[in-house]
Amino acid sequence: MSCGCKTSGDSAHSCGPKKTANGCENVNTCGNSYKLSVFDWLSNINNPAPNRCDFVEVRFKNDRKSFYKNVNNIPLHIGSVITVESSPGHDVGVVSLTGELVKIQMKKKKFSEESALKIYRQANQKDLEVWQEARKKEDGVKLEARKIAQRLGLEMKVTDVEYQGDSSKITFYYTADNRIDFRQLIKDYAGAFRTKIDMKQIGFRQEAAKVGGIGSCGRELCCSTWLTDFRSVNTNVARYQQLSINPQKLAGQCGKLKCCLNYELDSYLDALSNFPSSSTTLETEKGKAFCIKIDVFKKKMWFAYVDSSIAWYDFDIDLVKKLISKNKRGEKTLPLEDLKQPEPSTHTIDLIQENNVDRFEKKNRGNRNRNNQNKQNNNQQGPQGQGQGQGQKRNRQERPERSEKTENPNPQSVNQPKPQKQHPQQKAPVEKAVNNSDADKKPQSNPNKKKFKKKYPPKKDNNA
Repeated sequence: MSCGCKTSGDSAHSCGPKKTANGCENVNTCGNSYKLSVFDWLSNINNPAPNRCDFVEVRFKNDRKSFYKNVNNIPLHIGSVITVESSPGHDVGVVSLTGELVKIQMKKKKFSEESALKIYRQANQKDLEVWQEARKKEDGVKLEARKIAQRLGLEMKVTDVEYQGDSSKITFYYTADNRIDFRQLIKDYAGAFRTKIDMKQIGFRQEAAKVGGIGSCGRELCCSTWLTDFRSVNTNVARYQQLSINPQKLAGQCGKLKCCLNYELDSYLDALSNFPSSSTTLETEKGKAFCIKIDVFKKKMWFAYVDSSIAWYDFDIDLVKKLISKNKRGEKTLPLEDLKQPEPSTHTIDLIQENNVDRFEKKNRGNRNRNNQNKQNNNQQGPQGQGQGQGQKRNRQERPERSEKTENPNPQSVNQPKPQKQHPQQKAPVEKAVNNSDADKKPQSNPNKKKFKKKYPPKKDNNA
């Protein structure tokens, strides 16, 4: 009897033609495993060795797996539901790996063959029914267990509850910051649930692996899908990768630093091996300069003076090594601005703009000045502006003629006959033009005001 129903996070199993009537209706039947199983790439290859492997890997609820010995030589394959030895009674699980790869996994996890328990049989209908009923009671038992722990005032959190296949034992997984004295708690649990109690403390990373969730990257958590071992992660990992030490961004759902910070650490360490130390200081003629920033991809280092760290100067690592060797000889280098012109750092500009209180008002003032200029240009293009423009053009055309009259370098030219342009008959329009230009300079009266004066004459002063 086999059950190959597809569980969440486990893509190695799928319901086939051998599924049972009760085995595939409930997802909890297969243990609700969130871990990806090992791909058996030797399944289609005939084993030439006469001694075949008698061990199989069996998975239970969530990520719990163990190895069992097939003493009765039962024909098993991936997805078979079997009954295995337990203490006390028996347990029910699903075969997740068979063949020669089991030996490799046992060696990897340092599992001793002598401590392996044996397989009883393939699970029958009665075993599956008892197993399903036990799975259905787990959520209610977890809530009741949390209430009992809260009533006793224990600083712990019951994360998960797992029934054994024959309902003879309950395993409580809990997390706590400090050591918990749960002797009274076990007595209360045994009286409430009428079965054997087993308490197991897990870490916060293991809790996130059991509960599952979606990370900040938008994908399912690594610890709940494929990550099997948890390496220690500290803040130095973030410093090597030039990341800001922000606990809110670097912490995962478990409250600890993200495991993915270790993925690219080796590449960064290899790249930083060619860089000088980040605590390097340069002795220049203008003063000391210290390193502010390192760019691993561009292979550059930014330096700034100790006295004024506003201007940043970037140099290649080859040039920095030459400057360091020059300082070791007791020589001071040229000032940073002579070595290379400073490039505008967007980081410093952003900091200055953020610290400036009037950054929004200046933008609004500039927009207001532009709007006022546009209004003035539009007013000049109106009917009054056109009249003024024509008057100014007339003045520009006629002023040279007047200057020819007044500024005559030859005094004898007064007695000479006047040219046609200065004929007395032509003086009148010139004077009119001058008068018109003077009239144009005067502010034009508003016709609405004249009507207002005619309609409502000013009142006389009685005192006068």
